[in-house]
Amino acid sequence: MPSLWVDADACPRVARDIIVRAAERTGTPTWFVANHQVPLPASRWVKPLAVSHGFDAADHEIVARLEEGDLLITSDLPLAMEAIDKGAQVMTTRGESLDRSNIRARVQMRDFMETLRASGEHTGGPKGYSDGDRREFANALDRWLARNA
Repeated sequence: MPSLWVDADACPRVARDIIVRAAERTGTPTWFVANHQVPLPASRWVKPLAVSHGFDAADHEIVARLEEGDLLITSDLPLAMEAIDKGAQVMTTRGESLDRSNIRARVQMRDFMETLRASGEHTGGPKGYSDGDRREFANALDRWLARNA
């Protein structure tokens, strides 16, 4: 059975709650990896994994433990690219699937936006996490679990 891996450092609480409920419902081994303690309910299926505070320590730990077919939930595009290269499936907390067909373009756009911000351009931040995002994520996670759990 594939496992769920969550890049928990930037995972919205509402998405975390959806993941916990889904893991419990389906009996899917799920790991929340962060450089701090993530508040989680006591569970047989859901486990926290706190790593050192070093730069990208959580990302490195996730990549080291991922296996082909696992699902990584993250919005970190370089981490997503590494996971895809390792054979994992990747989904954002907004329910967007990242794969070989779209990850490079997404990373290039992220790099372009970083260059704009570095030059003083005000590009704004990501939009807030909406009820629509929550629904899209919950539905996408349920579809993945139905196919893989």
